[in-house]
Amino acid sequence: NHVAVLTQDLARFVAFYTEVFDLEVVFEESTPAFRHAILRTGESSWLHPAEVTGNPHGAALPAMFDRGHLDHLALAAASPDAFERLRRRLVERGASTGSIDDLGSFHSLWFDDPDGMRVELTVIVDGTLRGIHEPRPLFAAAR
Repeated sequence: NHVAVLTQDLARFVAFYTEVFDLEVVFEESTPAFRHAILRTGESSWLHPAEVTGNPHGAALPAMFDRGHLDHLALAAASPDAFERLRRRLVERGASTGSIDDLGSFHSLWFDDPDGMRVELTVIVDGTLRGIHEPRPLFAAAR
């Protein structure tokens, strides 16, 4: 459904993910306590960044595996061509070295978003995994 992420700068976060990944902003709201947005990442999944007013810690969390409580967020490219296009954009922004991990049935690369969150970009290169990653409704009423 969604991944909620605290950010120190909502505008910077939204700009990064919309410009690099062409995500669509489907909702934005600003209240005295916080600002947040919802970015569509797929058919039924969203990225939900929030900037909390007056929070001196922002996205900082105690270290666990040097990544905070959220180990990492993973995004999937639609195709090998899309993966390469996104890889170039990330390298151009200095967010990634562009190094690709060949994990057999899929490839991945890692980047740091503007808040320092570690994010994995993946692409399936072996069709045997396709059924695992295709979105399916979780509830019978949605089938």
